Amino acid sequence: MNFFDQLYLTIFNRFKGRYKQKANTIALYYTSGLQIALLFLGGVFFIKFLEQMKVVVMSSSNTGLLFVMTAVVLHFKNWVSYSGRKRRVLNAKLSKKKDLGYSMLTLVALPVAIIALSILFYKAV
Repeated sequence: MNFFDQLYLTIFNRFKGRYKQKANTIALYYTSGLQIALLFLGGVFFIKFLEQMKVVVMSSSNTGLLFVMTAVVLHFKNWVSYSGRKRRVLNAKLSKKKDLGYSMLTLVALPVAIIALSILFYKAV
């Protein structure tokens, strides 16, 4: 079980009590959003690094299009992965453990901090 699986199950179990029908969707969007934010941070890093090295690989419009296509593929991969058998298997593995130990403050602050760091890095360099 990797880090994103653990985050998915944590969000799913936190919202399963209040929103029975929407818990899977909320956890799916959270996991996808976090992965897309990390993709954005890595993309900003490599764009700024290549600008400093005076290397032109792609135009900015092609880079944006590549980011959007990769984000759609990531979300589709998560949707296929977490809506079927894998979620049931992960739930069975998690039933042995009681809690993963992530607080809601940490879960909310993680994607916000990644996006803020990406924007700050983009503006600073």
